[in-house]
Amino acid sequence: MSIVTVQLGQCGNQIGYEVFNAICSDFHSAHGLCSKKENESYQEASKERFFSEEKTGVPVARAVLVDMEPKVISQTLSMAAKSGHWKYDHQSHFCQKQGSGNNWANGYSVHGPRYREVIMNLVQKEAEKCDRLSGFFTVMSLAGGTGSGMGAFVTQCLRDAFPTSFILNQVIWPYGTGEVIVQNYNSVLTLSHLYQSSDALLVHENDAIHKICAQLMNIKKISFRDVNQVIAHQLGSVFQPTYSSGGASRYSRSPLGDLMESLVPHPEFKMLGLRNIPQMSENSLAYSTFTWPGLIKHLRQMLIANAKMEEGIDWQVRPPLPGNPVPPKASPNKALHFNTSIANLVVLRGKDVQSVDLGGFKDPALYTSWLSPQDAFNVWKMPRAFNKYEKSATLVSNRKHCGESLEYVCFQSLCSPIH
Repeated sequence: MSIVTVQLGQCGNQIGYEVFNAICSDFHSAHGLCSKKENESYQEASKERFFSEEKTGVPVARAVLVDMEPKVISQTLSMAAKSGHWKYDHQSHFCQKQGSGNNWANGYSVHGPRYREVIMNLVQKEAEKCDRLSGFFTVMSLAGGTGSGMGAFVTQCLRDAFPTSFILNQVIWPYGTGEVIVQNYNSVLTLSHLYQSSDALLVHENDAIHKICAQLMNIKKISFRDVNQVIAHQLGSVFQPTYSSGGASRYSRSPLGDLMESLVPHPEFKMLGLRNIPQMSENSLAYSTFTWPGLIKHLRQMLIANAKMEEGIDWQVRPPLPGNPVPPKASPNKALHFNTSIANLVVLRGKDVQSVDLGGFKDPALYTSWLSPQDAFNVWKMPRAFNKYEKSATLVSNRKHCGESLEYVCFQSLCSPIH
């Protein structure tokens, strides 16, 4: 089944481009772990999800690009076309000459209603190109005006026009400081509306991704493109084809539907976080080896201790014993940092995935009392390497710590009135 991506605002369009680029790069790579037939099957499944194909054979992204200023869309269209591997449909974008000025209300209440018909016509045309539509994947920032304000409005329109289709919003949490003065207000307003119209929100925090670039990727002068490429790699590791059960021989039928089924057991808990290991510079990767027990051990502790990357994990945080809210040999403060999960999904890619022991993720202490581990934990596997990593593991989690950033921006909004 196919996914239509809606790229909203400068941030959404720049990340959307990197996502399609990462996906295209991955399915064009030949991997010795799979036979030629398996590689071809993987490529076809990936193309069906994210691309249509012209008579020339060039994959065309299943995407609608929206921004109130033309510069970023023009650059995005040009970069995709110059890659020679894929491109956007030049009729599937909408832009104007004046942006929203970081004004959420301008995007939501002015530009949104004014251009609703033309934008939804573009979305409708893109949806009609799909033989089987899984749903919509919107990419947007919470801080700006077009991405957040108009993004919230467009998501509401998608829900009204496609009531039975899945909608996943990928949202970028702004840096703690230094973006725009109204970012906390914009974030609260956007989330309050998205919570009513989307099925799930996949959150990436700029501060956390910036640390990955600095400490794991060893990038000295970090640009927005560096940050966006890390986000794109993480998203690709989830959305590229996988087998959704251990003995499966076919790829998951509905990528968005399967994701919602695995991670959103209750409609009031829909904020998701993502962790991916290993992540490192290409130069370091050539001299590194990984074992599944080591990767899984680190990924589990990242979940428990709410660590955003494998470097600097607090290994003293432990799950509480049954009937005891305080973990053994830990102070009460350590107990507060334990990360209780509502649901978890682990995606494994690479060599020997069928032999990986994931018993540690089935510990009842990791989950809420109203879901058993059998219902709260799922695993997808793919015996094919992903983007040069012989072995890689991704954790998508619906957990209580997703709410901490929201509590922070709510507090900042109350304490920092605009003059």
